[in-house]
Amino acid sequence: MTEYKEFQKRFKLLVSKNRHLVVNTLSNIFTMRLIGNKTHGDLAEIGIAEFINQFMYDFKSIHVGKDLFRAKEHEEDIVIVNELTQAKFPVSLKAYGDGPLQLSTDSEQKMFPFLSKQGQEIRSKKNIELIFASDAFSEFTNVNVMPLIYNEKQKQCNIMVFDHEKALRNTARIILIGKGESFGNKTQGKSRMHPIYMFLDSNDNYICEVRYGGASANALQRGLWTHTKNALHYFDSITNGWIDYSHNHALVRLFSLALNATDKGHEEANTILQKDIDRIKKM
Repeated sequence: MTEYKEFQKRFKLLVSKNRHLVVNTLSNIFTMRLIGNKTHGDLAEIGIAEFINQFMYDFKSIHVGKDLFRAKEHEEDIVIVNELTQAKFPVSLKAYGDGPLQLSTDSEQKMFPFLSKQGQEIRSKKNIELIFASDAFSEFTNVNVMPLIYNEKQKQCNIMVFDHEKALRNTARIILIGKGESFGNKTQGKSRMHPIYMFLDSNDNYICEVRYGGASANALQRGLWTHTKNALHYFDSITNGWIDYSHNHALVRLFSLALNATDKGHEEANTILQKDIDRIKKM
């Protein structure tokens, strides 16, 4: 987590000095929604990996991809290397709308069953610390999630990183919210099909939630989740706020042509594209 924090600081510094670089890359990534609703998520992985390689001189990035999913030890999409320290750390990229955000799939379904054994409400600071220190919550601060958040209606996007350490420090209450129940305006209420455990701070501000992880639960109904609007104080924008983006229709045309061209044409196009990237580096 320390290495990832350092990376976030460096990314934020780069954006503060060269905002046009991230605006351009994110606009191209979210243009991919014109091709398919989920296409942008997969292409964000290679797009952000290449962004790091092209523009963050002390870091390099390796796209893990789907081919190696069986060998993954973490929920990573890319691996980032700090070339000064040689430290490596995995990062999971998420492309979500500005609402619910999954931080961990909890693939072994440990979190909700563990909380169920603690009762319907946990207030004791000592008990909360024991929960976070448990094996069931071992991934709470170990998953480096880099969420690319977008509001398609307003054509805005943001890279908002959830502050796990702040969440850990500030959790003052964990409560069970049953199926169809609500807690103020912080949960879905009747539309929710499964119970959740909600994490709140001392002012009853929403932090995150653990969703039901039983046998009938799918990927959207289990794991550790938060909400980019309800938990705004627990996010840090490494793009220094919202970015206005626009669709690049020429890019869609490029993909259409590329899928029908040969590798010779791709090599020639790659040379042209690299020259263009070198040009914008100097802007």
